[in-house]
Amino acid sequence: MTARRLAGGRLVVATHNKGKLIEIEDLVRPYGFDAVSAGSLGLPEPEETGTTFEANAELKARAAAEASGLPALADDSGLAVTALGGDPGIYSARWAGPDKDFGRAMRNVEELLQQKGAVAPEARHAYFVAALCLAWPDGHIETFRGEVHGTLVWPPRGDLGFGYDPMFLPEGETRTFGEMTREEKHGRGPGRDGLSHRARAFSLFARACLEA
Repeated sequence: MTARRLAGGRLVVATHNKGKLIEIEDLVRPYGFDAVSAGSLGLPEPEETGTTFEANAELKARAAAEASGLPALADDSGLAVTALGGDPGIYSARWAGPDKDFGRAMRNVEELLQQKGAVAPEARHAYFVAALCLAWPDGHIETFRGEVHGTLVWPPRGDLGFGYDPMFLPEGETRTFGEMTREEKHGRGPGRDGLSHRARAFSLFARACLEA
C-alpha cells in the first residue's frame, strides 16, 4: 500500500526529551518543516503502555496529533542488550529514573553485564531501535523502524550524544555515538542514509512520505 504523502509545514514532534527533539529537528529541517515540540505546546505526555517500540510511538503520535490538530511525529527508541535478554529495551528511559540520569542507567547496564561475566566484546552485543510514527489528526498513521547494531564499551566515551550513546560502539566504527557529531550520526540531507537507528527509521519515512 502506498504511504500517505506529507507536505512541508508545521509538524509537532511528540517528545519532551530535549536531546531527541534536537535530533528529529535536524532530520526534518531539510524538508521544509517548522517543527514544534509537544512540550512547547503544553501537551501532556501520554502513558507509554505499549509492549513494543512501535506501539509506544503510535500512542505518542496519535495523542499529539489529536490534541494539536496537526500532523505529529513520534519516536520511541531504546537500547536492547543481547546478554540481558533484550533489556532495557522499551524501558530504556525508565532505567534512568525520574531525574533522567543516564550515567546511572549506563552503570546499571554495565553492572549487570559484569555479573554475567560479559567482558569480551563478543559477549557485549547490543542494538539501538527506533520506531518512528507519523500520525494525522484524522487518525491515519505511518510507522517505520530502524536498527543499528554494535557492542557496549566501558567506561563510556564522549559527551556529544545523549542517553546510552557514550557506551555504544556501532559495528565497523572506532568511535562511540557519544564521540560523533549529529551530522555524522544522521547523514547529510535528503536521500543520504545516516548511521543511527533514528536516522535509519527516518530514511524509510522520508522515502515513503516526503520524497518525490
